[in-house]
Amino acid sequence: MSKSQQLTQLSKSLIEGMQAYAMKALQATQLWYQHIIRSWFNKHTVQSFVSLFLIGTFFSIAVASCSGSSSASKNDVKVRLVSFSVTKAAHDQIIPKFVEKWKQEHNQNVTFEQSYGGSGSQTATVIAGSQEADIVHLALPLDVNKIQQAGLIKSGWEIKAPRNGIVSRSVAAIVTREGNPKSINTWADLAKDGVKVIAANPKTSGIAIWEFLAFWGSVTLTGGDEATALDYLTKVYKNTPVLIKDAREASDLFFQKGQGDVLINYENEVILAEKTGPKLPYVIPKVNISIDNPVAVVDKNVDKHGTREVAQAFVDFLYSTEAQREFAKLQYRPVNPTVTQEVASKYPPIETLFTSQDLGGWDIIQKKFFGDGAIFDKIQAASKA
Repeated sequence: MSKSQQLTQLSKSLIEGMQAYAMKALQATQLWYQHIIRSWFNKHTVQSFVSLFLIGTFFSIAVASCSGSSSASKNDVKVRLVSFSVTKAAHDQIIPKFVEKWKQEHNQNVTFEQSYGGSGSQTATVIAGSQEADIVHLALPLDVNKIQQAGLIKSGWEIKAPRNGIVSRSVAAIVTREGNPKSINTWADLAKDGVKVIAANPKTSGIAIWEFLAFWGSVTLTGGDEATALDYLTKVYKNTPVLIKDAREASDLFFQKGQGDVLINYENEVILAEKTGPKLPYVIPKVNISIDNPVAVVDKNVDKHGTREVAQAFVDFLYSTEAQREFAKLQYRPVNPTVTQEVASKYPPIETLFTSQDLGGWDIIQKKFFGDGAIFDKIQAASKA
């Protein structure tokens, strides 16, 4: 926060404090006045009563003025949204609709301070306190769990929210160059010699974790054992010259800078990139993972900022038919049943769609694959050998 912002916030706090103090003092005086007038009414002249009435009227106006000033200071509210990189296009459409709805229903202006980046990196900044998010919309439940474990979100956040806290969905897509010169059609083809894969880093990116789990599940959930999966992933990551920070950066590297033979990304992100750049062939593998994106109110921060009511209302709005249709327009797979039914025919069918629970759940996934010295670190070391 800049010095000018700090001064502005300090001034606002002082003014609100003075207004509250003045209002309490005036209200106490008004009560005293009411007590006194009852005694004077029977003992003194009409002239004296009129004088007291005028004084009382003054106090009433003063109290109303202070009260009005206090209400005015609450007219605007700022909500801090921290999200993963590829959701910006959706929020750009959804937020104005919510702001208008809230204004109509509450006569209050809401502004959003927004931040987008790799889900892992965003999570780290929220935990560190450098971004005091009121709401997080992240790439995977694991990241929300980390914020919960840091004491910022109350346990059971997924139980309290609709759809277990999942607000948008996608699946993994394999994108190739025009004409698909390397004949990449399945997950297995990513391990072929001479294939250059553009992939993100699981330490900073949500898509990177999802694609890793898609690789692993494509083997272990179709009859292969873990040794086979380990060998396969080592070959894939050996074909990955550098791990990119997040999904958007990976897309830019592949589509705009022309690097790599194949890109693994969100289905919705691939389609969005296709609308703004050259059309390239892609395939949605028949064995795929349900990429579930959670949203949550950051309890500690909303209580600190006094934004719980509006933050919770925005989270609830994200599940509405209106908001879910905006997600669907950007090719997310909606979670609202009405919208899901409306757009079902627009998505390629998946024969085997598995979830994080099929791989043991997030606690096991974190320890088994992404903890220090776990399977991903071993694969990285082996692929560089």
